[in-house]
Amino acid sequence: MSAPGENLKINSERLWESLMEMAKIGPGVAGGNNRQTLTDEDAQGRALFQTWCEAAGMTMGVDSMGNMFMTRAGTDPDALPVYMGSHLDTQPTGGKYDGILGVLGGLEAVRTMNDLGIKTKHPIVLTNWTNEEGTRFAPAMLASGVFAGKHEQDWAYDRVDAKGLKFGDELKRIGWVGDEPVGARKMHAMFELHIEQGPVLEAEGKDIGVVTHGQGLRWIECTVEGKDSHTGSTPMHMRKNAGRGLALLTELVHEIAMKHQPGAVGAIGHIDVYPNSRNVIPGKVVFTVDFRSHLPEVLHAMEAEYYERAPQLCEEIGVTFSSEISGQFEPPAFDETLVGAVRNAAERLGYSHMDIVSGAGHDACWINDVAPTAMIMCPCVDGLSHNEAEEISPAWAAAGTDVLLHAVLETAQIVD
Repeated sequence: MSAPGENLKINSERLWESLMEMAKIGPGVAGGNNRQTLTDEDAQGRALFQTWCEAAGMTMGVDSMGNMFMTRAGTDPDALPVYMGSHLDTQPTGGKYDGILGVLGGLEAVRTMNDLGIKTKHPIVLTNWTNEEGTRFAPAMLASGVFAGKHEQDWAYDRVDAKGLKFGDELKRIGWVGDEPVGARKMHAMFELHIEQGPVLEAEGKDIGVVTHGQGLRWIECTVEGKDSHTGSTPMHMRKNAGRGLALLTELVHEIAMKHQPGAVGAIGHIDVYPNSRNVIPGKVVFTVDFRSHLPEVLHAMEAEYYERAPQLCEEIGVTFSSEISGQFEPPAFDETLVGAVRNAAERLGYSHMDIVSGAGHDACWINDVAPTAMIMCPCVDGLSHNEAEEISPAWAAAGTDVLLHAVLETAQIVD
């Protein structure tokens, strides 16, 4: 693979202008974005992205999950494409960069190739994956999961939001059901640029995170059931307090994760308490445990210990415990050759870098099962993400995109 020259860099001002222009669609209430998947705002963001890509000479394909594929032709019609991209959808109180940097950074890479008349043997495809966030329609990374064969399309179409609206119906409503069979495309490689969503790179003073692994994940939806009763008139020894079960299991999750340091994490996030009245002892609590590790044996050990001890703790206080998996994937190890291309690019460009494990799930984690994949990360201020105060600097955005450009060109093979 031929390597691009060390002086080759993107137009950082143009990249930043694109990020700010996209952020005008679906503005949040506190400076971020609310551009949830398959909303009218999502449709507007897609249309703007399409306009920009077509102006850059790319042609569009859309599959039946609404994934957008924008192609820059290569010189070899038989060569498999090199993909790059991420997602344009956001959390309800999301930032301007989570996912968006990976899509618009890819666009800027293509624009730079055009500016300099660079040709590649392999076609280059820029992707916007549908419903990465999973906020409106669970689970996260839904469309890339269907693409990778992890979910059936009919099942995905039947996912409902809080108002009972179905994914398939909303995809059709906003006009983004494509005619390509999902998953039919073949890839030579895929790169995903993303903000870190954690504090490590900033704390270490590094420009680039070379992502070697993603964390495996288990989301365990748990139900603890006791008995609703009056908080004032029910004797303490006669209570069947589901809220107390939640408290014990919250501490259990923390204890299990701490046993497997460094790197493993665990917490209880989403919680629904019933009847959720100030003077009624909770009779039922439904909550989700989130365990993550980049080591399969650690992830499995945490899960096994929780399943063993959680029912026992509940039984001891007179409540019942049940659970089911609501989301899972094994820890992905990214392709060593592509990871090397990312590392080479950072070194060639003079950017400080370090190996890092992705603490969050990304579309690349699913695509890694069907094609060689790698990720590039740039810092974000205080590690804050999924928050309207999410922030990065123009220099960080440019460095990550420079590395993306170089890694993609090395892989797609520049034609002299």
